[in-house]
Amino acid sequence: MVVIQAFRKSVAATALAVTVLSGFTALPTISFAQDASSSAAAAAAAKASAAAKPNVVVLATGGTIAGAGASATNSATYTAAKVPVDKLLAGLPELANVANVKGEQVFQIASESFTNDNLLTLAKRVSALAKQSDVDGIVITHGTDTLAETAYFLSLTVKTDKPIVVVGSMRPGTALSADGALNLINAVSVAGAKDSRGKGVFVTMNDEIQTARDVNKDINIKTGAFTSQWGPLGMVVEGKNYWFRAPAKRHTTQSEFDIDGIDKLPQVDIVYAYGNVQPTAVNALVDAGAKAIVHAGTGNGSVADRMVKPLQDARGKGVLIVRSSRVPYGFVLRNAEQPDDKYDWVVAHDMRPEKARILTMLALTKGTDTKQLQRMFWEY
Repeated sequence: MVVIQAFRKSVAATALAVTVLSGFTALPTISFAQDASSSAAAAAAAKASAAAKPNVVVLATGGTIAGAGASATNSATYTAAKVPVDKLLAGLPELANVANVKGEQVFQIASESFTNDNLLTLAKRVSALAKQSDVDGIVITHGTDTLAETAYFLSLTVKTDKPIVVVGSMRPGTALSADGALNLINAVSVAGAKDSRGKGVFVTMNDEIQTARDVNKDINIKTGAFTSQWGPLGMVVEGKNYWFRAPAKRHTTQSEFDIDGIDKLPQVDIVYAYGNVQPTAVNALVDAGAKAIVHAGTGNGSVADRMVKPLQDARGKGVLIVRSSRVPYGFVLRNAEQPDDKYDWVVAHDMRPEKARILTMLALTKGTDTKQLQRMFWEY
């Protein structure tokens, strides 16, 4: 009987111990399950949040936006193209709230040193990215000196309806009141927005959304340097786009040019007019192999009397002559000032000389018919 009672106590004690142990071991098991569930939910939420954001690729080429000065008060004296794209993006954690952003360093140069080969390389890379289904928009950081030319080249050659935004800054990131950070955030916002699609290539500076065709750098020392005589397309305010007009000229998907089929650009040069101008530059450029000369004339594209014959002679040798104006606003009228029909010259309409050069280069990849070139200046 004593043995039986002892056995019963032993069994009861064992059962109690098992129950207690089970109780203790059950609690961490529940805790681990909750943690795992919470982590999975957080991961799912993060994935959903990322999926809801647009995917934007930032192609960096250098310029002031990647520049650095010796002190915070150096806003005009600095070294351009110093900061690589990974550091540029890492310094703006706010970008993660706007889009899923990836960076790629294409060049690291000041934009005044851009060449035709640089234009081709950049445009081909933009075209390749635009074809990717996981890319919603593309931003190019660029020095401001030739930013408008590059933007116009892209608008003529990259056949996509996805937003392409070219952006820079007038002050380096090390300066007080630097403009690059907000410019870049706005650029990513515009590039990732669905309401930007189909409107071509943009330049976003100083909160404004400008079309690549119309915008130019008009001031070299202020943040509001980029303007258009026809006005901006819209504005970016606190990450939201406000549109007021759409581009009227052909671009991107409507363009007859395609960067995928262009591997070389012909030589096109600019001759600048001024009082007492001499034909030295025209003759030298013709001898150097120029296929076309853009004459940046005074007023309504006026040509000095002593320049008419050299330009006629150049045309007689097969060199295309495009009559533009050094005056920043307005446009050149055909057969006004000079008999363009008689001389077989072309007028650049409202295109500034440097942009007239871009369109003329591309036109020459199609042929040398002056009537076709004039048509392009009306349409683009």
